[in-house]
Amino acid sequence: MKYILASKSPRRKQLMKFISSDFEIATEDIDESSSYALSPIEAVKDIARRKGEAVDPFYPNDLIISADTIVVLNNEIIGKPKDIEDAKNMLRKLSGRTHYVYTGFRIKYLDKEIVDYVESQVQFNNYDDTVIDSYISTHTVLDKAGAYGIQDNGGFPLVFKVTGSIDNVIGFPVKEIKEAIKKVIN
Repeated sequence: MKYILASKSPRRKQLMKFISSDFEIATEDIDESSSYALSPIEAVKDIARRKGEAVDPFYPNDLIISADTIVVLNNEIIGKPKDIEDAKNMLRKLSGRTHYVYTGFRIKYLDKEIVDYVESQVQFNNYDDTVIDSYISTHTVLDKAGAYGIQDNGGFPLVFKVTGSIDNVIGFPVKEIKEAIKKVIN
């Protein structure tokens, strides 16, 4: 049995090393937009499930892990920004407010499958356009839900407080995924 990570995210790849040092990455593109008609929790679970199902045929005897992360503010899904202006608007919306981060994940091995999610609450500091412009000019934001990375918080303290799993906010709740792996292997 091999571990297969069905994700292009460099942050998931980095955190996957806490689960297994020996894994492969395999991805197939899926259209995520149709899932956004669902509730935020169902959307993130649906996307994670479909990411995994897209690679299932290539790895029928291996353990496949897939995940997706969204930011939700007032029940509105805030995905990845389309461009820099969209990223600025997202960061303006989040300033001084509390939002939720959901990561849906799917673990599949042979005929066993778990699809679940983890929720964290994130409270942002108040900041202005100067901070937003500086943050965007020094960090990659277009590949992150909500246009920010919690791992960047040291240099730019956007985040005031996280309630729940920080790994979840990064996009890969290691503890919960490890627990799910134990259930599908046994």
